[in-house]
Amino acid sequence: MESVLVWNAVAGIIAVAVFYVVSRSLKNPRPVLSRVLKPGNLLPDFEALDENGKPVHSRELLGAPAVILFVRGNWCPFCSRQVEELTAHYREIVALGAKLIFVAPKPLQTTRRVAEFFEVEFDFWLDESLSVARQLGLVQTGAVPEEHRGEYGEDSVWPTALVVDSNGTIRNAQLSRFIADRPQPAQLLQALRQISGSD
Repeated sequence: MESVLVWNAVAGIIAVAVFYVVSRSLKNPRPVLSRVLKPGNLLPDFEALDENGKPVHSRELLGAPAVILFVRGNWCPFCSRQVEELTAHYREIVALGAKLIFVAPKPLQTTRRVAEFFEVEFDFWLDESLSVARQLGLVQTGAVPEEHRGEYGEDSVWPTALVVDSNGTIRNAQLSRFIADRPQPAQLLQALRQISGSD
């Protein structure tokens, strides 16, 4: 009898999980990379804020390759893991002459702590109003969990990774197919090596 109850409970949990995933996918269908971010296009000029609240523009990246990551925030465990993985490869990125930029809707204090732990330095850009995400077609509506909406609002961004060459041309663009999906650092490094001609 107990085993029947256990199996019924497990089946109920699975049913709820399936319903949640399906309902979320209907609300936020699988994303499609915006035309403006297709490889071969110039990175659109956009304005964000740096950690000191001063305006920064994507055109300021011209002259060196860059890896630009659009992340959701420190409430997202997949984004936090991605930050840790990339900071571990920071020295390889810098050795290829590239900059590492994180763009997020809110300051990522935990991201900064991770960077300090690994003794690396990257640029953090703030897109608090999601104006950059809207310009680039990266808004994910209703993506923030209820418990974090007081601080972060309802909408967030689809996690996206761009590799841009020194002329501002997008050479690699990866939009996460689902929330847990993130590009491996090796993929981004390979794109950088192709730019630098070392691969």
